[in-house]
Amino acid sequence: MSEPIVVCEKLCVDRDGAPVLKGLSLSVHKGDFLAVLGPNGGGKTTLLKVMLGLIQPTSGTVTVFGKAPGEIVGRIGYVPQSLQFDRTFPISVREVVLMGRLSKSKLFLRYSKDDRTKAAEAMEITGLTALANRRIGSLSGGELQRVLIARALAGEPDLLLLDEPTASVDPEMKTTIYDLLDRLKADHTIVLVTHDTGTIAHHVTRIACLNCTLDMHEEGSTLGRVSLENLYGYPVDIVEHRAPSAPVSSSPTSGHRHA
Repeated sequence: MSEPIVVCEKLCVDRDGAPVLKGLSLSVHKGDFLAVLGPNGGGKTTLLKVMLGLIQPTSGTVTVFGKAPGEIVGRIGYVPQSLQFDRTFPISVREVVLMGRLSKSKLFLRYSKDDRTKAAEAMEITGLTALANRRIGSLSGGELQRVLIARALAGEPDLLLLDEPTASVDPEMKTTIYDLLDRLKADHTIVLVTHDTGTIAHHVTRIACLNCTLDMHEEGSTLGRVSLENLYGYPVDIVEHRAPSAPVSSSPTSGHRHA
């Protein structure tokens, strides 16, 4: 197995005196496509922000590419759950994607030819070429999520961190985004925060169940109903975690909420 890209050892994060992450130990290796499942408030977004260096641990250690979080420039692409912006602001898809090149450019200099080439490649990969000149405010939720992914890809990251990229999109667009991630995992290590317990199993290589503490599930394991209901606190579907190419087996429960 390759050297780990992310290593968390006995990681603890407190907020207002209450634990958000408690004693979490986790390694993410090159080529992983790791899904992080868990209820709202369970610490999923906090974990991503610790990896980015945006939140400091209360105790424990974290390294990313062998360094402290926040010391890595240009190797991590982050896709937030949503983008807060003025929808009337006159900025195009191309201009937003180009922002992903800021870590590669010198301060106050114009975007280079290489910057524009990489942004164009990112838009092609995410199916946005035809929308390059569209105003951001006119996009659907699914289109906007693809713009955020393209912005992250434009920076040529080795590690992609995605925070619920399918949370506000319709089922058809959700399928499109997962198909895109399937293509990206060939060249990127991916950590994906999601609630899609019945969808992600045949896309990812590993699953982490997070609700303050962490429970890892490797390929070939099954997340039983009891395990998931203990995690979420309410009935959810079973996730059978097979190899990415294998079919997914799930047992929907009529009338139950899905995570």
